[in-house]
Amino acid sequence: MTDFPQSKKQLRHTLLNQRRHIHYEIWQQKSQLLCDRLSNWQIFQQAQNILAFANFRQEPDLSPLWQMFPDKNWGFSRCVEKDLIWHQVAIADFDNNMRSGAFGILEPHPDLPFMDLQNIDLILIPAIACDRRGYRLGYGGGFYDRWLPNSTGHKIGIIFEQFYLDAIPSDIWDVPLEAIATESVIYYRSTAY
Repeated sequence: MTDFPQSKKQLRHTLLNQRRHIHYEIWQQKSQLLCDRLSNWQIFQQAQNILAFANFRQEPDLSPLWQMFPDKNWGFSRCVEKDLIWHQVAIADFDNNMRSGAFGILEPHPDLPFMDLQNIDLILIPAIACDRRGYRLGYGGGFYDRWLPNSTGHKIGIIFEQFYLDAIPSDIWDVPLEAIATESVIYYRSTAY
């Protein structure tokens, strides 16, 4: 076990503060570059059933990606008690299909059809930071920690390059991701693509 100068809570606070101070135009540019990188990635191009997220607290904005590929099957989650519930969302009617949820995060209306979670090709996962081992630093609610162990599909962390770290604190329940996508590079567990 590596000794870390900061706890997850302290690191989360520090990094969220850094992300909050990214200038809006820079954030937009980085988000577009990240979407372009993903759109050219073979794994994304071959994926048909994709789970994604609506950005919150200056996470990378993936809306250009799903707007470029509206014919893929896109799923978005709702937080229900301690679980993530995934619904299929028609991108053409995205704004009407989404609403603000309990945490202020945009989520699908509960009456939308559920995603078939047995046939997921790709999961685009929000994070505050990720490390070279594939571990992610989330927001501390544990929603993805509880859901990821039983999920199928390529698990990809979505962050800006400055939040790709050598190592972050990890717990025994943390599930390492297969790849980390940034605006600069797609890393596949210590290897850049």
